Amino acid sequence: MKLLFDQNLSPQLVLRLTDLFPASAPVSFLGLDRADDEAIWAYARTHQFIIVSKDADYSDLGLLRHFPPYIIWLRMGNCTTAQIEAALRANYAAILAFDQGTDLGTLIIA
Repeated sequence: MKLLFDQNLSPQLVLRLTDLFPASAPVSFLGLDRADDEAIWAYARTHQFIIVSKDADYSDLGLLRHFPPYIIWLRMGNCTTAQIEAALRANYAAILAFDQGTDLGTLIIA
């Protein structure tokens, strides 16, 4: 499973979570740091990434464009990278289940 971390998340998450999600990347490492949501959506779809973001935009885009790519929407407000890492680790089982097949397009982690 590959996670694509949106611009609003620290690229450090890739290093911190490599034991759980080894093929993940931040958009900045892929040259997408200035790309709009549509371009990131298309990249994620083509390369089979799950987008991780703190924005509702991708969930909304999924309703218009249809899933995949699937979305992990972090509804956590202002928080540290360590808190985001902890939330993703705590929800690892839910993320695995989400990746293995779901009728939902968005997994919300709060």
